[in-house]
Amino acid sequence: MKDSIDEQGITHSDEHRITWLGSLVRKTSLDEIPQLINVLKGDMSLVGPRPLLPEYLPLYSSEQIKRHSVKPGVTGWAQINGRNAISWSKKFEYDIWYAQNLSLSLDLKILFATLWNVVRGKGVSQKGHVTVGRFTGGN
Repeated sequence: MKDSIDEQGITHSDEHRITWLGSLVRKTSLDEIPQLINVLKGDMSLVGPRPLLPEYLPLYSSEQIKRHSVKPGVTGWAQINGRNAISWSKKFEYDIWYAQNLSLSLDLKILFATLWNVVRGKGVSQKGHVTVGRFTGGN
């Protein structure tokens, strides 16, 4: 990322600060490789709801917290159904659905769809962000 500010001294959005190399790394999902170490350690699964920032925990509704009933994953139902290009409410809806419908066949479907989405660079970012905007609670 570049340190880029506007004339008022406000930092430009991620979208304007990312370098060409950073963009390539994001589009190809190479920045996800360190997550595989967590899978090998047993802290994560290949498939499951993506881990979110710990600071979001107090913002979850009683419904949204259900996403934690399964191990977090490198990829998941929300990732193949929009990744970072979907709203937070939709992301939680997909994560909860996955936790309630867990199966080997679903995991295999998600893994193959993930590979296809990575090849196409689909849903990598939300408009104005390199990944996704901050979760502020609610829907």
